[in-house]
Amino acid sequence: MSEQNLFEQQRANRRRSAVLVVVFVGFFVWVGFGGDLAYYLFTVDAPPRAYHHTIPWIGIVATLIGIGMAWVAWRGGPKQVLWATGAWQLIEPSTPEEQQLVNVVEEMAIASGLPKPKIWIVPDDDPNAFATGITVTDSHIAVTEGLLKALNRDELQAVVAHEMAHVRNEDVKLMTLLAALVGVIALMSDGALRMMRFGSLSGGGRSRGGGGGKKGGAGGLAVVVVVLWLITLIVAPLISRLLALGVSRDREFLADATAAQFTRNPGALAAALRKIEDAAAPTKAIKQGTAHLCIADPLGRRLNDKRGFLANAFATHPPMAVRIARLKAMAYQQDRTGALPEGI
Repeated sequence: MSEQNLFEQQRANRRRSAVLVVVFVGFFVWVGFGGDLAYYLFTVDAPPRAYHHTIPWIGIVATLIGIGMAWVAWRGGPKQVLWATGAWQLIEPSTPEEQQLVNVVEEMAIASGLPKPKIWIVPDDDPNAFATGITVTDSHIAVTEGLLKALNRDELQAVVAHEMAHVRNEDVKLMTLLAALVGVIALMSDGALRMMRFGSLSGGGRSRGGGGGKKGGAGGLAVVVVVLWLITLIVAPLISRLLALGVSRDREFLADATAAQFTRNPGALAAALRKIEDAAAPTKAIKQGTAHLCIADPLGRRLNDKRGFLANAFATHPPMAVRIARLKAMAYQQDRTGALPEGI
């Protein structure tokens, strides 16, 4: 991959990370102040002694929570991801497989020109790997125990190179932030819907009494606001998850090509992906919210093998067969000409 393309990719990732934080905080602003507006409209025509919602405390609190959670996700996202998988940090290798992993991570750090990332082991027999982190100087690479057992040295090196490519391209910043914020949005949406079921807004509606034209107008507008508010709460988790999936798919091909540049051995990554794909069991230690971080879908869904609208919308990764075919084509051209294709 040319330096110009690399810098463009890094700039794009930084822009998208900033936009993501703004959209995330905006979601909390709308949930809060939208709730205030609906509450105000439901109580504006209430009797004088009844409660009138005039101070937008819901919006103020929700906005502060959103800003706080965005900061926590930004600073603590990698720790949350690693904690969720049950990973433990490899500091002193105790087996030949662990020593080999340390060696290839050090090699790929040199090849990529990056500081050596922290190494983590995920206690799962299914072969998989992911990278996480917010900066290139504080990045983490995690591999499953199954990956160490399934791959030979060249294949393991290729997988580590793929994850180092995500670090170098600054994909990990965006994808880690997505993993953290997707979970927060789902939690916020569920909490707000629970509040609705307990009647926090309907109580204000019951205190309004009968209606003239002004009351009916306010009540009708309140219903519209509440409907839009509820639609936002329902679809926000789905939209945020689809965004995470789309971000992951777009970056896997680029990371594959960059890994081939680091190792000069695209065939090894093709072989590694084939072994990972042929593993029957899902990676149980890695949950749905962090599936887009992995080199292969940890949930083992067949949708990732498909192409078309549904696969483009819901698959976490591009079709493995397509990724393998592209890598084999690189290996063929390298064997024929002695060099990898230009532009990667």
